[in-house]
Amino acid sequence: PLEPLNRVVWEFNKGLMIGVIQPTSRVYRYVVVAPVRRSISNFGRNLTFPGRLINHSLQGRWLGARDESYRFLCNTTAGVGGIWDVATCWGIPKSDADFGQTFGRWGWTPDFFLMLPVFGPSSDRDAVGLAADTAANPLLYLSPYKPQAGRPLSYLGPYTYFSYVVAYNGLADSVNESVRFSRAEPDPYSEIQRAWTFLRSNRAADLSVAGARDEASLETIDSIYFTHQDPEFPVRSRNRSVAIPTTGRRLTYTYWLQHGAAPLVFITPGLGAHRLSPASLALAELVFKHGYSAVCVSSVFSSEFMEQASAAGLPGMLTVDGHELQVALTEVDRRLRADHPGRLGRAALMGCSMGGFHSLFLAASEEASSGPLIRFDRYVAISSPVRLLQAAEALDACYRAPLNWPVADRAARTDNLFLKVAALEPLPRTSQTELPFDATESRFLIGAAFRLVLRDIIFTSQQRHDQGQLQHSLFTLRRDPVYREILRFSYRDYFERLVVPYYQRHGMPEASRESVGTATDLRTYSDGLRDNPKIRVIVNQNDFLLSAEDLDWLRATVSPARFKLFPHGGHMGNLSMPEVQTAILKSLEGLGSTSAVTR
Repeated sequence: PLEPLNRVVWEFNKGLMIGVIQPTSRVYRYVVVAPVRRSISNFGRNLTFPGRLINHSLQGRWLGARDESYRFLCNTTAGVGGIWDVATCWGIPKSDADFGQTFGRWGWTPDFFLMLPVFGPSSDRDAVGLAADTAANPLLYLSPYKPQAGRPLSYLGPYTYFSYVVAYNGLADSVNESVRFSRAEPDPYSEIQRAWTFLRSNRAADLSVAGARDEASLETIDSIYFTHQDPEFPVRSRNRSVAIPTTGRRLTYTYWLQHGAAPLVFITPGLGAHRLSPASLALAELVFKHGYSAVCVSSVFSSEFMEQASAAGLPGMLTVDGHELQVALTEVDRRLRADHPGRLGRAALMGCSMGGFHSLFLAASEEASSGPLIRFDRYVAISSPVRLLQAAEALDACYRAPLNWPVADRAARTDNLFLKVAALEPLPRTSQTELPFDATESRFLIGAAFRLVLRDIIFTSQQRHDQGQLQHSLFTLRRDPVYREILRFSYRDYFERLVVPYYQRHGMPEASRESVGTATDLRTYSDGLRDNPKIRVIVNQNDFLLSAEDLDWLRATVSPARFKLFPHGGHMGNLSMPEVQTAILKSLEGLGSTSAVTR
């Protein structure tokens, strides 16, 4: 119910992060080296032991109370007051507890989500818990000062300010990732609200697996582990913008340049993904570490590209989308070569998923493209679909997977599924722990993730060009009602109710679902793709977006030397594997390393 107010507070917190904490943290991290920052964090956590002990006791969690007591004893003595976390080295686990959890254990179910200034996501229950946690902080009671006339009673001396030092110290190491998240997500507030709701629900998930498991969808979920390895890699990027002649607006791009002349790899991510998404950064880091310069541009289906570089009302017609992408990449290439003469060599276009789909289309239509638009020396497609509408039907089928459950159990099982996800959240992103999902659950998680992508596509497109298909207002600060309405749209609905009518009214009166299906089928462009020496294709045998017919067509169209098929990985689920990364790097071989060219 507080969504408009919460969104305003979120924007304030975001501005504070970007405008104050991020720039000052660069100086702080430079002056205060990592070992010292870890010691400050360790010392601060050790001091707040009494609050954790109290809450574990109030919740009846005696093992947690025992572990935290052991940790406090070890770190205070052998760790010299907690400066060194020797307890972790000795295998004593951390066990966090706070008053918000305690109130939840006692039966207080939150009534509403609340975004607090500075402190971030909370609820009515957790806000009261935060006040209690503050009161349990022993630093409040360690002041050498006594109240005096003219001195506010709230002034308790210098010890109290150490809490702020500890908080800032923690933010200094996490702010870059927080800012990246806030920029990469179309609606970060919605993501935070959903995650916080389940993470703080204080309900235990049933982690058992009731049915058969589905290898392809489980491997697809593993794609979340494909992200950059160096936490400073995104910080070392440069962000610039370039004017797009077809829209009159400026498109932002992110790039990393080698010190000397090097080939340039353009990276376009999957459906709706941002240039700062984990997969985009991971691919950029991979090629950059091996001597290539890299530049990332957001997906044609992303809010950023739609608002800044798309003249069309909404994406979905491949011929239009491909042209708009080519125009944008041309302007980025021109700007980079003008700003950095002699440092950029031959260029490659590398796309994953939908980005790979667009890469293959541009390769196929290269000869037919007119004007001074960029033509690449290499086109790399990773996990690309072949038929867009067929792939969309597969995503819709994943979203409908819970219809296999009995109606009486469906809500409870869906709720437990998201509690499972929340329970797995603390695991490291590189963890290879077997995921506790059966076939219906893993397929639904994929379908739900892509349905949220569709929600953002529809919301952005209808804000730009309202086609009258939505009953609720598109008011920016109050999105929940229209979000609920949009989530009833399937990908099939998107093409039939939005894409086809739009193009029928904008220069293509003959447009139909069949004609859109033909235009978004790579087999339509077989002549331009067949044995094209510039193309490299990397796909997985069990990618649920590819049928056996699609794989047969790829084998027949792309020469074996330029086609790499892995037996497992689902859709993009094996990109973290060394053999797949070797194949990605091999796809760029032959571009050269030092010879800069004029394009």
